[in-house]
Amino acid sequence: MVLLILTFFFTLVFLYFWVEAQNDYDDFDRFNFGRLGFWFPWSLLILVLAIAIFTYIALLLLLAVCLLSEGQRLYLHWGHKMGVALTLVFCVSSTAVLAHLWRKEWATVLLSLQVTAPVLHVAAIFVMLVISWPVALHFCRTGKRARQMSILAVYLSGLFFLYLVPLGMYSPCIKDAGTLGAAPKLFGHRGAPTLAPENTIMSFEKAVEAGVEGLETDVTISYDGVPFLMHDATLRRTTNVGQVFPERAHRLASEFTWDQLRRLNAGQWFLSRGLFSGASSLSEADRRRARNQSIPSLADFLRLASPSGRLVIFDLRQPPPEHPYHLSYVNVTLEVVLDHINASQVLWLPSEDRRAVRAADGELRQTSAERLSVAALKDEGIATLNLHYSGVSEAQIGKYALANISTNLFVINRPWLYALAWCAGAHSVTTNAVHVLANVREPFFLMTPEEYNLMWILTNVVSAVLTVCIFIFHWWRERGLPFLSGGRQTRQNRPYSKFRTEMSDVWSSGAPMEPRMPPIFEE
Repeated sequence: MVLLILTFFFTLVFLYFWVEAQNDYDDFDRFNFGRLGFWFPWSLLILVLAIAIFTYIALLLLLAVCLLSEGQRLYLHWGHKMGVALTLVFCVSSTAVLAHLWRKEWATVLLSLQVTAPVLHVAAIFVMLVISWPVALHFCRTGKRARQMSILAVYLSGLFFLYLVPLGMYSPCIKDAGTLGAAPKLFGHRGAPTLAPENTIMSFEKAVEAGVEGLETDVTISYDGVPFLMHDATLRRTTNVGQVFPERAHRLASEFTWDQLRRLNAGQWFLSRGLFSGASSLSEADRRRARNQSIPSLADFLRLASPSGRLVIFDLRQPPPEHPYHLSYVNVTLEVVLDHINASQVLWLPSEDRRAVRAADGELRQTSAERLSVAALKDEGIATLNLHYSGVSEAQIGKYALANISTNLFVINRPWLYALAWCAGAHSVTTNAVHVLANVREPFFLMTPEEYNLMWILTNVVSAVLTVCIFIFHWWRERGLPFLSGGRQTRQNRPYSKFRTEMSDVWSSGAPMEPRMPPIFEE
C-alpha cells in the first residue's frame, strides 16, 4: 500500500509537470529535432503516456481505498506489482532527466500554482475527506492504543498542513476589485505559427487578421548582405533545403545567398506535420497558399507591417566571423528598416551598437532583453523590456511601469499564463496562439482577498465537521451502539479480511478472486 501511494504521488507530479509544460511543447520538440534530425511530436506522446500511467495507478489506489473502507486489505497480483514498480521507476527517472535538461520549466510549474493552487487546495482537502473513512475505520478497529495514536497523528498532521497551506499562497489574480488593468496586447510570434508556416508572409497576414498589436520575427543576413527571416541557425526544419541543396543541408542559413534562399519552399514542412502543426484546420485555399510560401526578406516583412500600423520587434542574428557582413550586419539591417517602415513602429531589440542606432533615428523604440535597474535602462534610453515570462514578477513590472518602461513577456501560449500576465500588469505578450488569446475576455481566475479567505475558511470548516462526524460514526458503529442501524450490533475490533487481486480482476485473465468479504453487520 505504501508503494502504491508513493507511486501515485510521483505519477501525479509527473503528469502535473507535463500538463503545465504545454506552453513550451514547441521548444521541446524543436530541441529533439536538433538532436535527432527528424520531427516527431514527442511532447504529445509523453502527455498521453503520463495520462495513461496516472489513470492506471489511480484506479488501483481507488480499489485499495474502497476495500479498506469495507475492512479488507488489498493484495496485488505480481503483474500489478511489477506494473507499479516500473511506473515508479519511469516517473522518477523521467522527472530527473527533465529537471536536468529542461530545468527552466520548473519555473513554469511554480507559476502555474498561482492559478491552480486554490483549486488543488480544495481538491486535496476533498481527497483527505474521502480517505478519512478508511482511516477512521482502521483507527477504531486497531486494538493497540499506540498504533491508534500514530494513525491519528499522521492523518491530522496532513490535514492541518492543508488547512494552513493558503497562508503561503500568492497569486497576482487575488486582488482588490477595480484594480485589474487593461488586457495585454498581443504580438504574433513569427506571425501566427499555428495557423500558417512560421516566418512567412501568410503567417504574418494571419496574425494581422487576428488583431495583433505587433509582429515578432527573427532576422539573419544572407551571404550577399540581404536581411531575411529565419529563426533556426540552419534551414533544415522549415524549408526543403535537403531536396534543393542536399550537400549543404546542415550549413548555416547565413552561408546561402539571397538568390539561393529564394529557391527554397518554406511551407511544405507545415503541411506534412498535419494535425500537430494546425494544418488540419486550414481550408483548401489556405493549404494551397501555404504550400507555395517562400522565405521572406526583411523588406517584404516591413512592407506588410508598415501600412497596417503594426509594431515590429525582431531578434538579429550575427553572422559567423568568416561572413562578409560579420561586422556590418547591424548597419545593413538598420538601413533596410529605415527605408521601409516608420521608425516609431519599430521596437529595436538588438543591443549591439545601440548608441549609434539611437543617433541614427531617435524615434526607434529602444527595447532591451536584460532586466537591469531603472537607472541603467533610462541611461540606455530603453522604453520597453522584452523578457521571458518566468523571469519577472508583478512587483518588478509595476516598478518599471512607474518609470514609463513597458514590459512585453514571451512566449505565452496558454490562457492561464496570459491571465497571470494580465493580473501582473504586463503591457503586452508575444504568443504563438494569437487566435486563442484574442478571445480571452477576462482572467478565468480572479478573486478579491475577501472572497478567497471566505472560500478557504468555509472549505476548512466543512471538511473538519465532516471528518469529525465520520470518526464518530465509526466509533459508534464499532462499539455496537444504536446508530442508523435499527438496534443491530456490530462486531468489535473485527480483523480485516483479505482480498487478493488476480490478473482477471483488472486484465480479465487468471483465477477468480477469493475469499469473499464477510458481512459487516450481523444479527
